[in-house]
Amino acid sequence: MTSAKPGEKNQKQYIYNITLAVLVGQVGCLTLLIVMAAVFGGLYLDNQFGSRPWFTLSLVIGSIPISLAVMFFVSRAAIRRIKTQANTQEEQEVGSQK
Repeated sequence: MTSAKPGEKNQKQYIYNITLAVLVGQVGCLTLLIVMAAVFGGLYLDNQFGSRPWFTLSLVIGSIPISLAVMFFVSRAAIRRIKTQANTQEEQEVGSQK
């Protein structure tokens, strides 16, 4: 039975950490885009209808559950991909050891 070399284990952990960092960055950017769209959309609508804070406040408050839903969806999709890749890689390693 062969065990993983120390360098291979460190490389796998490094790739895993980079993937998680990319996921967090992606979720953060999406959240920022949603909130900024709500702010600018609200300011535009307030300008058009002369109802100064109401559209902006409504859209910003409404963007919170939307950004949470997008965050949940993106995170679950990324985790599913990570697990699939990990399972495929393990199957390849087991197949090559036989």
